[in-house]
Amino acid sequence: MEATVESLDHPVDNAPVRSLVHKTLTIEGYSRAAVQSYWRIPELKLGFDLGVQPWSFMSTPNWFVSHAHLDHIAALPVYVARRRMMKMEPPTIYLPTDALEGVKMLLRAFERLDRGRLPVNLVGVEPGQEIELSRELVATVFATKHTIPSVGFLIWERRKKLKPEFLGMSEHEIRDARLAGAEVSAEVRLPKVVYMGDTAPQGLDAHPAIYEAEILIMEMTFVAPGERASVIHKFGHTHLDDIITRADLFKNEVIVASHFSTRMHSDQIARIVEKRLPEVLRGRLKVWL
Repeated sequence: MEATVESLDHPVDNAPVRSLVHKTLTIEGYSRAAVQSYWRIPELKLGFDLGVQPWSFMSTPNWFVSHAHLDHIAALPVYVARRRMMKMEPPTIYLPTDALEGVKMLLRAFERLDRGRLPVNLVGVEPGQEIELSRELVATVFATKHTIPSVGFLIWERRKKLKPEFLGMSEHEIRDARLAGAEVSAEVRLPKVVYMGDTAPQGLDAHPAIYEAEILIMEMTFVAPGERASVIHKFGHTHLDDIITRADLFKNEVIVASHFSTRMHSDQIARIVEKRLPEVLRGRLKVWL
């Protein structure tokens, strides 16, 4: 049985973590452009990106890395080493296939420097791929648009639902049909959590379910009026204007906007978003500063 971080006598607070509870899920993390990005949903036992690894995140065994920029991946060796130190099972980390060999080389270099093994299960992923996480959860990978290979992740909840032709039947009739070999139920998927990573707005439009998921964690790196969209998109980022033009598409219950540029103070960012945010997004879009 794995040790848990919560069992430690002296928990360590080594990185800022904001949190928000929505229904049965907790969103934890922090993101600032070129600084650090790290998120997790503890109830689902998974996290996104490892720009920094808060000590409290160590017990989370599954991570999805959107791309290999340092502010999204720099803490990967630290996280693996800490789990080894705490005698936890090796984690599983999903990351773009293009980054796989480079990360392996990075870990081998740290093993030589640290003179200790860094046990981890690295899994390269491609857009369109499906990842079985449990009986209840499955993840799908979709393409995003950044300056290096990058992907986003959509976490689905799976449920079994009685097929229409069996509705109205008694329990005995349904049982008999099942015993006779009939498939009486079908899988239904509910989009629960989307993580975008860094992306131009094409990433948002990559999959219709992105706008339908219960929780959407996305970047909104730039917010200032008059900034050139062509330049922002060229470097794989999203502007507040891109969100405004798509405002009616967002059906998400919670939208976490993050990864803001360090060129502006947090108070400035909050004021601009408050002034310009469409009414349809108010109360749902959270400015994560």
